[in-house]
Parts: sequence; structure tokens; C-alpha cells
Amino acid sequence: MASQGYVQTSLIWVTYAVAVALALIAASITTFIWQTPRDRSAIVTTVAIVSLTSLLATVFLLPVDIALVSSTTATNLGAKKDWASPERVNNILLTLKIVYYSLYSFDALLCLLIIPFSYFWYEEYDEVEEQEGNQTFGSRLWGAFKYTIAFILLIVIIFLVGFFVPAAGARGDGKHLDLDFFKKLLDENHGEKALTFGVGLLVTLGTLLYILYTGAGLALFPVSFIKSAPSVSAPQLSENTASQLEQNRERQRQLEMRNAGRSEGMSAKDRRELEALVREERTLVRRERLAAEAQGEGKSFIVRTWSKICAVLRPLKLIGGILLVVLALLIWVSMLITGIDKAANSVCKEHCGYILAHINVFQPVNWLFVQTARAFPVDYVLMALLILLFFSSSVSGLAAIGIRFLWLRIFRISKGRTAPQALLIATVMLALIMLGINYAVAMMVAPQYASYGTQTFCDLPPKHPLGRPDCTDAPEAVKPCSEWAGSASRGRWSTEPQSVCTPTVMSTFLNRITLNWPVFGAIDFWAQFAFLGVFLLVFLTSLFRTPRLSLSEIDEEAEADEEEGLLASTGRRFGATWQDITGRPKRGNGASGNGSGYSSHA
Repeated sequence: MASQGYVQTSLIWVTYAVAVALALIAASITTFIWQTPRDRSAIVTTVAIVSLTSLLATVFLLPVDIALVSSTTATNLGAKKDWASPERVNNILLTLKIVYYSLYSFDALLCLLIIPFSYFWYEEYDEVEEQEGNQTFGSRLWGAFKYTIAFILLIVIIFLVGFFVPAAGARGDGKHLDLDFFKKLLDENHGEKALTFGVGLLVTLGTLLYILYTGAGLALFPVSFIKSAPSVSAPQLSENTASQLEQNRERQRQLEMRNAGRSEGMSAKDRRELEALVREERTLVRRERLAAEAQGEGKSFIVRTWSKICAVLRPLKLIGGILLVVLALLIWVSMLITGIDKAANSVCKEHCGYILAHINVFQPVNWLFVQTARAFPVDYVLMALLILLFFSSSVSGLAAIGIRFLWLRIFRISKGRTAPQALLIATVMLALIMLGINYAVAMMVAPQYASYGTQTFCDLPPKHPLGRPDCTDAPEAVKPCSEWAGSASRGRWSTEPQSVCTPTVMSTFLNRITLNWPVFGAIDFWAQFAFLGVFLLVFLTSLFRTPRLSLSEIDEEAEADEEEGLLASTGRRFGATWQDITGRPKRGNGASGNGSGYSSHA
């Protein structure tokens, strides 16, 4: 039996290692896709990849945590398995705690020290001074470190506050502290309390960012799949553009010939028309290049084949977008149910971050995870996909909103055009947002699954004072584990269920934050309703209108984005998809006209 336990736990950790490897690949692809190729920095790229991998590894540890504690219990009997001795369970929890604390500490160092240093290191680079020999490695290092000192002081202050300030949770009314579950949360040393405060502060900051960026991104990301079919195919765009370009240049020649030899020069009217034609010519030339690239002209056979495959799979994006919309709405409903349930039925309310003893209303996402957890790694795959959905939605939200200070946009986040400074700031924001997502998934999306997995206990009295409850002949007495399972306040057996039910390390850590520092718990909990409101507002808006750039925001880069949008606009024309597959434009469609949807002048 002991060997069976070792095999099961080893398989779970191997699955986690595979997930971390995939996270590294996803982080690398994300970094290289979004950063600008013209202005890359090795240290910026490395730090961004390592940071994204670390934060994904942190959230991917949650299903491992759930699977490990669930594996110690025989679900149908409500008792620990024979190999799951207290020493073995404690070793599993200790390993998980070490990995959690290491990842959380590393994430905090990345956000507060390593990424700021990388930002200032890049800012200190001066190509002219380096060529002249005035900038050395040491001077650049000191320049970056000088500005990073402020962040080092911030880390020290956060640690000292968490180390010396008494935990606020211990000064509450104390009515809920008679339960063993809460006593264990308050039983910690000063080092753990300091780390709890620091991570709680970062989780709260990340939750505030998560409201705006993930809330908007979760609504825009599925809709972008539905609206990804182009309104004009690449062959049709190429033919239309060539015709318009020919007409444009012919009109320029006519104007130049008409005004040739005039002593007074070109008239004001003709000069304005010629300037407009020149601007339009630049736009058409750029559009022609984009259409050629979309068709793979001048590129290898592999690139052209990939373009065809993307066109063939384009209808699947529509289906995938619809499924993602359904999933997003299901998550929204589940979070709303949990939020209302916690606000109404939590016995300790804001004193413990609205911990819920058990779910009182059917919650679809939590039910789905509890059922699939019986067949590992199905639940792990679903949880990984859920986390990737939140991560992709956060990236989509960053791209749509940009990095702003109040209403002022500081940096734009776009594919292939993200500056190194913007990439580092976006990485910090994503790291904080993922901490907020960690709280949302564990406390709101699937609270029971995230806390106890599939663990159950036998809600029967023991046969004798030293015996154990036996549910072999009474399967109806098998009850799911919860924070209040077998508590003295229910008049039940306070020892047996607590020895069977082992909470996950993640839920224990988050509950410790919300119990010791109730202000963090209250902010994090009520922020979920703000998240639901932002999602609903953006989702309804995106269904009926497409955001437009204001005239003040249109620059050369934005204009290029608008032209690229021709090949990924909000129309849904399968005819354009068929033309992209065949590589032939539709005849009789007015090739000489403005089939691209632009006006006659740029």
C-alpha cells in the first residue's frame, strides 16, 4: 500500500513538471510575440520569460495541491487510506509548503526587485556614450542599482510591518476562534506572519488590477475569436489595392502634367489634392505589402502552407469563440453564486474573509471540478485550461487598455510593437494579476474543490471510544469535507473529521491571510463583485459595437494596426475565408472600387 501511495504522489509531481515545462514554452512564445523585434534586450527578454514562467508555475501548483491531499482519502468510505499515515501526510504538506513559499518569495522578489532593476538597467543604456567609452559596465550597474534602492527599502518596510505589527485577526470578537480550523490558522511564527502580510498586500494589489484588466479581457477575449473572420480576403484586398494604386498614380501624373510650365506654380486646390494623393499612395503601398504578406508571397512553402491552414481552421475559431463565451458566462454565474452565498451565510463575515463552511447553492464550476477530480489528471487539465483562460484574458485586457496612469496611456501593448520598458511593466502587472487570479480561483470559482478536493468524512459516531467511524454499510453518511466538518459547534465529533479532512496548503495560506489581516480579505472579496460588473459591462458593449480609436490617438503605428485589421476585422464572411484558401479573389466584385472598406482618400 505504501508503494501505491508513492507511485500516486510521484505521478502527480511528474504532471506538475510537465505543466511547468509547458508554462516555460507559453511564456517564451508570449514574450517573443509581443516585444518589438527592433529594440530587444537580452536581460529584458530573459527576465520576462522567467517571471511569466514563475507566476504560471505558482498557479499551476494549486491542482497539484488538491490532487495530493485528495489522494490520501478513500472518497467512498470517508476515511484515510492505509498508506496515508499522519507522518506521511505531514511530509506531503511540508513539501508543498516549501514549494509554495519558495515560489511566492521568488514572485515577490521579481515584482519588487529583479524587474525594477532590469527596467533601470535598460534605461541606463546610452549607445552614444558606450561608443565614446564613457559608459562602462560598472557605471551602468551602479546607475541601475541606485534607483533600485527605493524598492529594497520598500521590501524591508513590508517585512518589518508584517513581522512586528500584531495580526488584526487575533483582536476580533473571537466567536469563531473556538474552532480548531481557525486556531491552526493563527498558530504561526513571526516569519510566516511577515510573509503572509507581504503576499497578502501583493494579492490585494493584484486583485485591484485583476478587476480592470482580467474583467475586461475575459469579455473581449472570446468575442475576439467570434469576430476574427475577415470582411475582405487577402487576394481580394491585393487586387483592389493594386487597382486603386494605379488610379492614384495616374491622377498624380495628370495633376503634374496640367500644372507643368505654369509660371505661378501649382494652384492651392491642386496642391491640396496632390498632397492627399501622396498620403493615400503611402497607405495603399503599405496595404499592398500587408496583403502580399498575408498570401505568403515571396515566402517559403511552409509559410504559405501555414497561411492556408490558418484560413481552413478559421471557422473553428468561431466555434471556439462561442464555447469560450459560454464558459466565461458559466464562470461569471458561478462566481456570483459563491459571492452571494458567502456574503449571506459566512458565520464570521469580514473577520475571516467570508470563509464559507459549505456551499449552500448548487455551483456548476465547483461541481464539475469535484466530479472530474475522481479521475486525475482530468481535473488538472481542466484547471490548467481555466488558468490559461484567465492568463490569456489578462493579456488581452492589457492589449486593449494599455498601461495607463488614470486616463493617460503611458505605453501601448501590441503584438510585435511592445517596447522593452512596457514589456517589463506589463510583466509586473501580470504577476500581480495572477496572484489575484489565484485568490479568485481558490476562493470564488471553485472554493470547495480548491480547499478539500474530493475528500470526505464519515459522519457517524465511532463504535467504541477508541474506534473509527465506519461508513462501509452506511454510504449515505459520507459527507464532503469543509472547514466546519465535525466541529464542536455542530455537536458532532470534533476529532475524527479533522484528522480525515486535510485542507490544501493554498487554501490554508489564503485563509491565513484573510483571517490575520481582515482588511485584505474584505477588499479581495468585495472586489470580486466589481470584477463581475466590469465583465458584464464590457461584454455587453463588445457585442454591439467595436471600439474605435479617437483622432488624437491615430499615429503611424495605430494606422498600421488599422490596416492590419483588414485581415482580421469584425465581419464574419466565410466567402473571404474561402478566397484565402483558394488564393483567388471573387470576380465581379468591383475590383476597381474600394472593396477594402476604406474611403477613397487615406
